[in-house]
Amino acid sequence: MACTKSFIGYVLDQVAAAGDVRARAMFGEYALYCDNKVVALICDDRVFLKPTPAGRALYPDAEDVPAYPGAKLHMAVSEDVLDDGERMTRLIVATAGALPTPKPKRPRKAKKPSTPDLR
Repeated sequence: MACTKSFIGYVLDQVAAAGDVRARAMFGEYALYCDNKVVALICDDRVFLKPTPAGRALYPDAEDVPAYPGAKLHMAVSEDVLDDGERMTRLIVATAGALPTPKPKRPRKAKKPSTPDLR
């Protein structure tokens, strides 16, 4: 089951105070970004926070589960934590702060212009 747009909107509303937050569709589900860092995955209308020592300190009783079959373990966010916007915002900010800055992407090579066939 894929995520619903209403759930993505709800998550973004809950963590709007965290700063530059956005969700991006990936492989049928979503990645949650804060300050251009992937801080969580949103799969099947559930939030899975990247495990960091800072996040674990704020949410020590989080269950570690894969967000999808074959994925690394993430901290599953319970409904009561998600519904607490202030706590959820603190978790997102702490997780983003603990993650490294993403490496800049290399620019793509320009495509060669096609030459018209003059036959």
